[in-house]
Amino acid sequence: MKIGITCYPTYGGSGVVATELGMELAERGHEVHFITYKQPIRLNAQHPNIHFHEVDVSNYPLFEYPPYDLALATRMAEVAELHQLDLLHVHYAIPHSVSAMLARQMLAAATPARHLPFVTTLHGTDITVVGADRSYLPITRYSIEQSDGVTAISSYLRDVTIREFEINYPIAVVPNFVNCDLYLRYADAKKLRKEYASDDERVVVHLSNFRPVKRIPDVIEIFDRVQKKLPARLLMIGDGPDRSQAEWLTRRKGIQDRVHFLGKQNEINMKLGMADLMLMPSELESFGLAALEAMACEVPSVATNVGGVPEVIDHGVTGFLANVGDVETMARYAIGLLSDETKLREMGKAARRAAQSRFCASKIIPQYEEFYRTVLERVS
Repeated sequence: MKIGITCYPTYGGSGVVATELGMELAERGHEVHFITYKQPIRLNAQHPNIHFHEVDVSNYPLFEYPPYDLALATRMAEVAELHQLDLLHVHYAIPHSVSAMLARQMLAAATPARHLPFVTTLHGTDITVVGADRSYLPITRYSIEQSDGVTAISSYLRDVTIREFEINYPIAVVPNFVNCDLYLRYADAKKLRKEYASDDERVVVHLSNFRPVKRIPDVIEIFDRVQKKLPARLLMIGDGPDRSQAEWLTRRKGIQDRVHFLGKQNEINMKLGMADLMLMPSELESFGLAALEAMACEVPSVATNVGGVPEVIDHGVTGFLANVGDVETMARYAIGLLSDETKLREMGKAARRAAQSRFCASKIIPQYEEFYRTVLERVS
C-alpha cells in the first residue's frame, strides 16, 4: 500500500507513535509518505520506502496566524495525486482530519472517480482538550464522522469520545505499541549507567514533553523522597514549558547534582534500557506510551491511576498505580521497590512479558494493516 501519514512532528506521544508506525510499515514493504511541517523528531532512519514532504506555510500580513490547516490540505492533495496514495492516516483529529477531508474533496472535484480515503487516529488531548472547549466540538465531531475509519489508542479514549461528542460511529481500539527488538534490557546496562550513577545508586527516569498535564513538579517531589532513603539519580528526558520550574525546584531542594536534565533524546531505548524505575505521575494519560517503552526494557513504573494507564500497567504486577497528586504513596511504592532487588527484577520481567504479549509492534502493526484493507474494501 501507499500510505500518507500526518502527525505533529514534535516530542509527544502522537508524533512518536505515528513516526514509529510509518517506519514499521516501511519495513513491511509499504510505501510511506510523511506530510508534516517539519521532519518528525524520531524519523531518523534512512529507508527507500520512507518519503518526507514538508508543508510550507506562507506568512502573509493579512493573517495573524498562518493557515496551516489549508496549507496541509493542499499538500496532502498534491502528494496523494503525484504518488497515487491509497489512503491518508492522520494522527490527532484537529486539524489533521479536517485537512484530510478537504484534500479528499479537492481530489474528488478534479477527478470525480477518485476517492481518497482517510483514517483518523485519536490520541488523547485532541479529544479531552477539545471536549473542554465546546466551540471546537461541532467541527471535531464532523471530521471524525467524515473519516473513512477511526481508531483510538485505548478503550478509555474510545469511550470518552463517544460520550463527549455523542458520536454514533464505530471506533476501533488499536493500542500504542513498542518495538520489542529495540526496547529491551541491555546486557551492558551497568556500563551504560556509569555515565550518570555509581554502582550503588538506583537510576530513576521520567520521559515526557514537560507539559503541565505531566505534573513535572510531582516527579521532583517523589524523587526527593526516594533519594532521602536510598542512593539514587533521576534522569529527566524531554523538554517543554515546565522544565525551568523543575530545575528551580531541584535547586531549592538541594538535589540538583542528583537530577540530570537530558533534553530531547533520539535513542530513548538506550536510556530506558539501563534504568530501574519509571515515574509517570500525570494528571491524565490516554494510554501511557512512556510506561510501555519502559516496560519493554524491564523497567516497572510508578504512575497515576488515570485514563488508559490501567489498560497498560497491571497494579502490583507490572508497576504501581496511585491517585493523582499523591506523591507520598508514589514515593512509598518507589522506595519499597527500589529497596528490594529481587522484587524489582521480578516486576521488571513481568513488565517485559506483558509488553511482548500485548503491545509489541509485531502484534499491533498487522492490526493497522487489516484496518487499512477493511477501509479500502469498504470505499472501493
